[in-house]
Amino acid sequence: MSTSAAGPVLVELRDIEKRFGATRALDGVSLEVRGGEIHAFVGENGAGKSTLGKVIAGVYAADRGDVVVDGVPVDRWNPGIAQRRGVAMIAQELALVPDLTVAQNVFLGAEEHRFGIERRNLDARFAALDAEVGFGLDPRAKVRDLRIADQQKVEILRSLARDARVIVMDEPTSSLTAREIAQLEDLMRTLRDRGCSVIYVSHFLDSVLGVADRITVMRDGRRIDTVDAAAVGKHELVTAMLGREMDQAYPARPAAPDPATPFLLEVQHLRTSTGVEDMSFAVRPGEIVGLLGLVGSGRTECLRAVFGLDEILDGVVRFGGHDWKGHSPKQSIDAGLVLVSEDRHKDGLVLQRSVRENIALASLGARSRAGLIDGRSERAVADELAQSLEMRPPDTDLPVGWFSGGNQQKALLGKALAARPRAIIFDEPTRGVDVGAKRAIYELIARLAQDGIAVLLISSEHEEIMELAHRAFLVSAGRTFGEIVPEQTAVEDVLFRLFHVTPGEETAA
Repeated sequence: MSTSAAGPVLVELRDIEKRFGATRALDGVSLEVRGGEIHAFVGENGAGKSTLGKVIAGVYAADRGDVVVDGVPVDRWNPGIAQRRGVAMIAQELALVPDLTVAQNVFLGAEEHRFGIERRNLDARFAALDAEVGFGLDPRAKVRDLRIADQQKVEILRSLARDARVIVMDEPTSSLTAREIAQLEDLMRTLRDRGCSVIYVSHFLDSVLGVADRITVMRDGRRIDTVDAAAVGKHELVTAMLGREMDQAYPARPAAPDPATPFLLEVQHLRTSTGVEDMSFAVRPGEIVGLLGLVGSGRTECLRAVFGLDEILDGVVRFGGHDWKGHSPKQSIDAGLVLVSEDRHKDGLVLQRSVRENIALASLGARSRAGLIDGRSERAVADELAQSLEMRPPDTDLPVGWFSGGNQQKALLGKALAARPRAIIFDEPTRGVDVGAKRAIYELIARLAQDGIAVLLISSEHEEIMELAHRAFLVSAGRTFGEIVPEQTAVEDVLFRLFHVTPGEETAA
C-alpha cells in the first residue's frame, strides 16, 4: 500500500536487529519517522513494537543496523543522548521517583540551576506546562500517593517538559479513562500540528484508527507493513497482526452454577482504611462475578482488603464458610484465594528473576522439602503453565523483565494458577495486552469457571465483564449500589447508572 508523506524524516532505522539471549526481538526492521505525524505501532505482545520504540528512544542499543537522526547515522545512542537530540519516551511501565512530588518528577534532570538546583519556580513552570495539557494535577502531591492513571500523566508531562520533537508513547492509555484517553488523543494531535512526531505504541485499535496518520504492523520481530490509517480497518489490522483471520472476541459464557450452590466468598457491608465505605457481594464456585465501576470507585481497594493487603475497619468477609476478616495474603494463598494485581511490577513480579522462579513464587511451600525448593517440581509447573499460556519465547529461565508486557502478564497469571486456587481475583487482567492475548485470557477465565473455580473480575473495559460474567455488581464512591445479570442487560444501561447513580438506591448482596 502507498503511504502518505508528512514532514521531514526525523529518525530513520536501517535494517535494525535486536536480540535478547537467543531470542531475536527485531529482525531487519527499516522504518522512517517523520515530523508532523502520529505514527502507530501495532502487533501482538512479543511482536517487537515496544522494542522498536525503545530502540528509537535509545533505551535499547541495536545489535545490528543504523539509527539515523536528522540524516546523520549516530555512533552512540542512549536515553540521555536521545533526549538531547529531541527524542523522548513514555514507557509502558512507569519510571517515577515515588517520594518526589509531581513537579519534581516532571522536571527531574531538567531543573534550572542557579547557585544549586532552583526549586522555587517549579510550581510556576509546572502550571505553565499543565495549562497546555489540562491534566489538573497537584504539583506538590507525592507521586506515591497517585493512582496509576495520574502517574501516567506525570510521565507524559515529563516528556513534554523536554521539548521533544519525537515522543514515543508506549501503551500510554492502558490506565486512563475514556475521557482521559480523548484528552491524550487531542494532545497528540496538538503535538503533530506543531511538527512533532508522536510514535503511538498501542493495542487499542479503535484509538489507533481514530488518531493515527500512519500505522506500522509488527509480527514476530518483523515489520509487516506501514499503511495510511485512513486506508485500513480494524479487521484488516487484526488479520495482519495475527497472520490469520481472528475468531470472535469472546468465548461462550460457561454455564452458571446452580443458584442453590453455597457461596465460596461473601462480603457484607465492607469498610476499609482505603476509602471503601459499604460494599457487599458474593461469588459461588464456578461463577464469574464482576465489579463494574469507574476508575477510583473503590473496586481495587475492596478486593485488596479481602485478600489481606489492606486493613478492614468493619463488615463481614467469609471464605469457604470461615470468617476471613484480618487474614494475611499468605493465609489467603494457602487457603486457595489468590489475587492477580493490576500493577504487575509493584505487586506481582520480581523482574530480575526468571519466569520459572516468578511462576513458582506464590506456591513455594508446596514445592519445598525440609526448607529446600524442589527444582524439578518448580521447573515442571513453570514449563507446563508457560506452554499452556503460550508465552513467547517459552524459555522459563529468562528474566521475566526481558519479556513484553503481555507476556509478563501471562507469567503473573501462571504464578496465580500454580497456587491451585479455589477462588481467583483478576484486577485488570488484560491491561497492556494485545487482541490475540486478550482472547487467550478470556478463554482462561471461562475455563477456570468451568473447572469450578470462583472468579472475581475487575476491568475498566466494561465490555469484558458484560461478555464474561454471570453476575456483576455496580460500584461507585466505595459502595455497591446494584446487581445486574450482564447477559440480560445492555451496556448502555450500565454506563448510564454508573454516571448517574440514584441516591438512596439499595445495596444489592
